Amino acid sequence: MNKHIVSIAFIAFLLATGLARAERIKDLASVAGVRTNQLVGYGLVTGLDKSGDKSSKFTPQSLRSMMGQLGLTLPSGTDPKAKNTAFVSVHAELPAFAKPGQKIDVTVSSIGDAKSLRGGSLLMSPLRGADGNVYAVAQGNLVVGGLSASGEDGSKITVNNPLVGRVPNGATVEQSVPTSFDQSSELVFNLNNTDFTTATSMAAAINKALGADTAAAIDAGSVSVRAPVDPSQRVSFVSVIENINVVPDDAPAKVIVNSRTGTVIINSKVRVQPAAVSHGSLTVTISENPQVSQPNPLSGGSTVVTPQSNISVKEDKNHMFVFNPGVSLDEIVQAVNGVGAGPSDLVAILEALKTAGALRAELIVI
Repeated sequence: MNKHIVSIAFIAFLLATGLARAERIKDLASVAGVRTNQLVGYGLVTGLDKSGDKSSKFTPQSLRSMMGQLGLTLPSGTDPKAKNTAFVSVHAELPAFAKPGQKIDVTVSSIGDAKSLRGGSLLMSPLRGADGNVYAVAQGNLVVGGLSASGEDGSKITVNNPLVGRVPNGATVEQSVPTSFDQSSELVFNLNNTDFTTATSMAAAINKALGADTAAAIDAGSVSVRAPVDPSQRVSFVSVIENINVVPDDAPAKVIVNSRTGTVIINSKVRVQPAAVSHGSLTVTISENPQVSQPNPLSGGSTVVTPQSNISVKEDKNHMFVFNPGVSLDEIVQAVNGVGAGPSDLVAILEALKTAGALRAELIVI
């Protein structure tokens, strides 16, 4: 039995037998305005073992600028070529409610033609937000998981990526990002996956726990909740809401096909209308068997090669699939497994059902 079809059957069993379970609102939604912010900056990594930039024009310019800020002026016409230095980009995510003095991780990536950042140290680099303001300053020793080595004969070996590293707790937050958490009389919870039924269920669960008219569904992706004005009370109020259990609605019926790996995923809501599908294969084989005509001795004739083609047609036994009204996912998988069909056969059957209008699901091919 094809291993991909076995995996389909296993996934189908899990999806079909799984019961609806309640989940916390914390796992289904997030508070509007409470979000991370991306930070980016540029800097220099020093201390490299001759694996830094060689011909990049960014590095000398950055070195000259940094030395000028530190009070050191290079003579005119001097080109500071430092193979132990690399020009890098630095980026990080600033968590919501991050306060000045707290530490965050940063990721460092080479921009020039450095061979490796292993063993380097990032010099002080300001990190700016989308508004251009500096929200953190990064500096520290890099942790690089990659390794690169080369020989004089041109041989080279690379493990992972030596041009990207991290500095754990390498940036210090300089200022906080304003939020709208305490600037309104209402809080809005945005669902991770938009769904009208789930939004309605969430609002009903909040009203049942905290009183009628406390929450109302704005649309398929948002639920508005009346909240206390006092910030300290609002924090505990959100804590209570986050731990309220809600039974989310099932996902829409979908069939996802990965054309590269042949993997097919079908969720438990897929249904098929009455249909009959015949699926088989036709094999045409053409073989060449040239015939050589040899003339008699002293006849004055010449040898002639006459082409002769043999054509054979073989049709495998067709498999007829008959689906009754509302047939379930389990029955589809059993029918396909019963005839030993492969993933490509299953995809062809599903596409035929979709074209005929018998497949009540969205077919997605990635």
